[in-house]
Amino acid sequence: MRRITWKGFLAFSVSLAVSFFLIHTQNLSSQSFTQSFTRAHDPGVRGGTPGAGGSLGGLTANQQAFFDSGKADFAEVEEVDEGLGPRMNLDSCGGCHAQPAVGGSSPAVNPQVAFAKKGTDTLPSFIRLNGPVREARLVRNPDGTADGGVAALFTISGRDGADGCHIAQPDFATQVARHNVIFRIPTPVFGAGLIEQIEDSAILANQTASSSQKSQLGIHGRANVHVSGRTISGSPNRNGNDGTITRFGWKGQNVSLLVFSGEAYNVEMGITSELFQNEREQSADCYFANVPNSVQNLDAADALTGTTSVQNFANFQRLLAPPTPVSSFPGASSQSIGRGRSAFQSTGCAFCHTPTLHTTDTSTVAALRGQAVNLFSDLLTHDMGVGLADGISQGQAGPRDFRSAPLWGLGQRIFFLHDGRTSDLVQAIEAHQSDGSEANAVINRFNFLREDVKQDLLNFLRSL
Repeated sequence: MRRITWKGFLAFSVSLAVSFFLIHTQNLSSQSFTQSFTRAHDPGVRGGTPGAGGSLGGLTANQQAFFDSGKADFAEVEEVDEGLGPRMNLDSCGGCHAQPAVGGSSPAVNPQVAFAKKGTDTLPSFIRLNGPVREARLVRNPDGTADGGVAALFTISGRDGADGCHIAQPDFATQVARHNVIFRIPTPVFGAGLIEQIEDSAILANQTASSSQKSQLGIHGRANVHVSGRTISGSPNRNGNDGTITRFGWKGQNVSLLVFSGEAYNVEMGITSELFQNEREQSADCYFANVPNSVQNLDAADALTGTTSVQNFANFQRLLAPPTPVSSFPGASSQSIGRGRSAFQSTGCAFCHTPTLHTTDTSTVAALRGQAVNLFSDLLTHDMGVGLADGISQGQAGPRDFRSAPLWGLGQRIFFLHDGRTSDLVQAIEAHQSDGSEANAVINRFNFLREDVKQDLLNFLRSL
């Protein structure tokens, strides 16, 4: 038996320790390599309950009744004898605003495909069964002047109850070939009443907050707002008549939910009302209901049954609760989401997607008074560069300007950006970067994050 000397034992111990250190270091290096080079990815549409589609808490019994009536009207399918058409994009508000619940955005299965088959229309090339609900806008008129109006996709020609109406769809194939058509997808209307009750002064105060940090990142908008003789940087879209800040729609072009509802009823379904009284299609052969189609019933026994559809839509949106975020979901721990929230702040995302604004204390509806609105938007329009430019101007918002889209509810959205061009959250973020975009410096910061930190940020966004 070989005798082990003290010197030999010491050499063996040192050798063993070195071997352990090398193996441990190799494991750590391997873990670090894996962590650094595992690309961050969109976790995808968050599962679970919708956490949206219900009314605000604290409504009175009457307010709840108006909400319920508005929700039913919002989801109702319209028919030709009720004024549908002659030109339209779909036959119900709820068909477009369906994901993850009524009031949301485009569903996974596009209802426009089945709707097109009910008459003699053909399906435009840009409408797909697994694609987003879309409206089309033409950028220019034939003489080269600016257009920007909605070119309705479908007609009532050949549909039940539309005998004698023979009008043709726009020639979308030619317009697409000429790069003269752009697309919009439905904006979610969750929490819209809270957004409506944020005072202009609150929006302007947030606009000037952290101005030096925003300026360093190139976040500025147009210096076109004058208050008491001074110029404020930034670019709210404003009502051309009273100068108040408009805030609904992709370019923040609508000032109130009532106007927003009336315009959508007319443009998306072709139904006239007391707000928009004239048919867009001036063909008497295609009128199958009194014009305007929806008016106040002055002989109704009570206010609820006498309310117009447009007012019902506005009531539903005004009393609709915001979506409920989650603290964790499969694949995303609460710790990851917390780190992601911090990364959202530190990269500068929160400068445009402001986490919280507050409503006025003077609303006529108690449930809307003095509320924190966790919308993740500053409600301003920003220059998003050539990559997202659509060539359309609305109000003071120009061809490259878009309102910072509220991010609440993003966790269960399927399609992103104004035209629904992607379902991948990473691609949507990267699309914010292009020549002239105010988001370029922020996206550079995002791109330089470690992949695990990026993943935390993506998990946070999908928790909203």
